[in-house]
Amino acid sequence: MTGLMAAAFIAATAYTGFNPAEIIPQLGEGWKFFTEDFLPPQVSFSEAVMECIAVTISLAISSAFVAAVLAVVAAVFGSEKTSPSRYVAGVIRGTATFLRNIPTLVWAFILFSSLGVGTSVGFIALVITSFAFMTRTFIEVIDEIPQDTLECMEAVGADFWQRMFQCVIPCCIAGFISWFLYCLEVNIRASTIVGMVGGGGSGMVLLSYLKAFKYPQAAGIILMIAAIVILVDIMTGCLRKRVMNP
Repeated sequence: MTGLMAAAFIAATAYTGFNPAEIIPQLGEGWKFFTEDFLPPQVSFSEAVMECIAVTISLAISSAFVAAVLAVVAAVFGSEKTSPSRYVAGVIRGTATFLRNIPTLVWAFILFSSLGVGTSVGFIALVITSFAFMTRTFIEVIDEIPQDTLECMEAVGADFWQRMFQCVIPCCIAGFISWFLYCLEVNIRASTIVGMVGGGGSGMVLLSYLKAFKYPQAAGIILMIAAIVILVDIMTGCLRKRVMNP
C-alpha cells in the first residue's frame, strides 16, 4: 500500500510538473514575509468590523435554518422508506448529490456573475450547498429507521402524514439536529469564503485588507474568524453530544 501511494505521488508530481525540492529554498522567504508583514496582528473591534462579523454569522445561521427546513421535506420524499414514489426518491437523491458535489465557492461565482454581488446572493449560495448536504444526510437518517416501525404504523391504518409526524420525525429528530449543527459549523467557514468573492461580511473586509497590503489588520480578521469558528465548534460539539446522548 505504501509503495502504491508513493508511485501515485511520483506520477502526480511528474504529470503536474511540481517539484517539492523547489519549495524548500522558498520556505525562508515565506516565513520572513509572514513574521515581518503579518505579525503582530492588529485586532480591531471597531463598529464596521464587528458589523461585518455579525453579517458573516447571520448568513451562516439563516442559510442553515432555511436549508434545514427544505431538506427535511426533501428527505421525506427522497428516502425510499417514506417516499410515495421510487422515481421521486431517485430524482431527489440525484439532485441533492449533484448540488452537493459543486463547491460553495463555485456556486458563489456563478450567482455573482449572473445576479451581482451582495449578501443576498451569498445567502442563496450557502442555502444551495447546505440544502444538498442536509438532504443527503437526512435521507440516511430516515433510512436507518427500522422497517418494522413503519409497517406497524401502516398496520394500524396511519396515513402518510400521520406516519411522518408520529413516527418518522420523532425517530429522526436527534439525527436531524446533529447534522444541522454540523452544517452550521461548516457554514461559518463557508460564509467567510463566500464573502471574499462578493458576499459581504468578514470575508470582504479580509480581502480589502489584503488588497490594500494591510497585512497586520488582515491577520487580526483571520484571528477573529478562527476564534469564532473554534467557539462555534465547541458549542455545536457540546450540543450534538447532548442531543445524541440525552
